[in-house]
Amino acid sequence: MTTSKPDPATEARSERHDPYRAFRYENYRYYVIGWFIATLGTQIQGVAIGWEMYQRTGEALSLGLVGLAQGLPVMLFSIPAGFVADRFSRRYVVMTSLVGMSITSLALAFLSITQGSISLMYLLLFLDATAITLGRPARTALVPRLVPLHVFPNAVTWNMSLMQTASMVGPALGGFILIYNLPATYIISAVSSLLFAAMLTRLDLFKSDHRPEPATFKTVLAGLSFVWEKRIIFTLMALDMFAVLLGGAVYLLPIFAEDILQVGPTGFGWLRAAPAIGSFCMALTLAHLPPMQRAGRTLLLAIGGFGVVTIIFGISTSFWLSLAMLFMTGALDNISMVVRHTLIQLSTPDRMRGRVSAVSSIFVSASNELGGFESGLVAQWFGPIISVVSGGIGTIIVVLTAAWASPQLRQIGALDETKADEEEE
Repeated sequence: MTTSKPDPATEARSERHDPYRAFRYENYRYYVIGWFIATLGTQIQGVAIGWEMYQRTGEALSLGLVGLAQGLPVMLFSIPAGFVADRFSRRYVVMTSLVGMSITSLALAFLSITQGSISLMYLLLFLDATAITLGRPARTALVPRLVPLHVFPNAVTWNMSLMQTASMVGPALGGFILIYNLPATYIISAVSSLLFAAMLTRLDLFKSDHRPEPATFKTVLAGLSFVWEKRIIFTLMALDMFAVLLGGAVYLLPIFAEDILQVGPTGFGWLRAAPAIGSFCMALTLAHLPPMQRAGRTLLLAIGGFGVVTIIFGISTSFWLSLAMLFMTGALDNISMVVRHTLIQLSTPDRMRGRVSAVSSIFVSASNELGGFESGLVAQWFGPIISVVSGGIGTIIVVLTAAWASPQLRQIGALDETKADEEEE
């Protein structure tokens, strides 16, 4: 198979910033189009699952059990999945994951049509989340091999942009489809996963020289050891985890919409969409700006700013101010995601990227799940305003601590100049 690959040296010498340079690579185009379609399908299915479970049971607990069924595999299987990503062909690992997702989606469609067992639906959700978890580290580690490393930051930026687009469009499409035919949402999800798998067959990956390591207890857990020893990566993951853990205003939005801002369901919908819109706008902005030159300082300022706007949201009684602050949380979080994801991937040798991505997914999962629990617990004890404001203050304290404790983080320069140790030798 032949693909069009611009000369990296020529491109690197070009002084003109090309905001679409990742799309100049056929590999990336195949990947990102397939990934976007699959993400849309997953979002559509996610809306349908919550709706059907509540309609059939009438219990709020059923929604919590959906979250449990989908969250457990992340904690149980992420570390083994990271080893699988580094041991076997990442392309085929992702394709296997997608086929598994398609099978579970089709099974969910069958149960939806026949009004089958709710318990069996929970089991299928667990299996579906297991398939996603087993493929996630391989998919994440695959991206740096689709484009030259100096183009990778641009690819990450577009990944974030398209992810936010799918997050906005997918639920809306899902809501529209389930009105007419709920089982169709599962079938669409299954087809979208298979389309992504088909796209992956077209990839012509940049070669990697690393040799697969044998399956031992030490090699399976090597990602944890690497993250701990490579303190800059550990700092980035911990910074993200604690910022999300403490700054979880989004979990309390129903309370703010109903009791504080008094804007009802329509206002709640806009408040819920604001972070995704802000993230999408920032992703487009970053793609069109020249490469970031002081990434470490920018990351700290973005997360610190996230804490500030969270505090303002917490004390606001104006719908429009609250909407603007939520928009800013999404925009600032996007900066943080682009910088963190790029630095972690480019600071990790290719032979370790699957296992390190697995560790990162555990940090992200822990911060999301525990962040919602922390916000709800503090809100229950002290009220929603104190919960949000204290979380914003905590985020700022975490940033100041990280800036003081990690001079290396403050000194990180251009993203496109970051290299793993093995690539510097």
